[in-house]
Amino acid sequence: MAIKNIIFDFGAVLVDWNPRYVYTPYFGDADKAEWFIKNICTPEWNGTVDKGRSIDDANRELLEKYPEWEKEILMYFDRWVEMVGDETPGMTDLIRELKAKGYRILGLSNWARVTFNQVKDGFEFEKLLDGYIISGDVKMLKPDAEIYEELIRRFLIEPSESLFIDDNPANVEASEKAGIKAIRFTTLECLKEQLEAMGL
Repeated sequence: MAIKNIIFDFGAVLVDWNPRYVYTPYFGDADKAEWFIKNICTPEWNGTVDKGRSIDDANRELLEKYPEWEKEILMYFDRWVEMVGDETPGMTDLIRELKAKGYRILGLSNWARVTFNQVKDGFEFEKLLDGYIISGDVKMLKPDAEIYEELIRRFLIEPSESLFIDDNPANVEASEKAGIKAIRFTTLECLKEQLEAMGL
């Protein structure tokens, strides 16, 4: 069936986000920053906030485990805005082009509402979307099947008429299991080539 809906992830697809923007300058050592992100303020821990957990509760958990890292732990969400870079060059223009061709453009992102609200007004792409789901609002996370089911239900999309674009292989695989075609995002140039090959 022909594609009618194109769904974009946000982080690392439409916008740059990286905690290293805060911790590498802070530690003055890329290896130490990497260790901290992998062992203390981990992606899995951040994901619990993306799923709707309060920042205070998430911080409390780590402070009890690692009191010696109190300053650095609290810095994660206190300086979260500094982890957000620019919109990915060319992606907003691509959305405009796809909308002009008649595709419905949606979003599906693992993102906490409290942090998304801090930056969303600066995202041009956010104003172009026909709708989106962020995990913090629905208390679900990619790649769990239930968030894809929520996407299908909320926007009344036919999975076989939909395409999802995400940088995370697990999220791409989960999308395909839900019946939604998927592309793993690497670069704008590669994405354009893949879309063209699909006739989009």
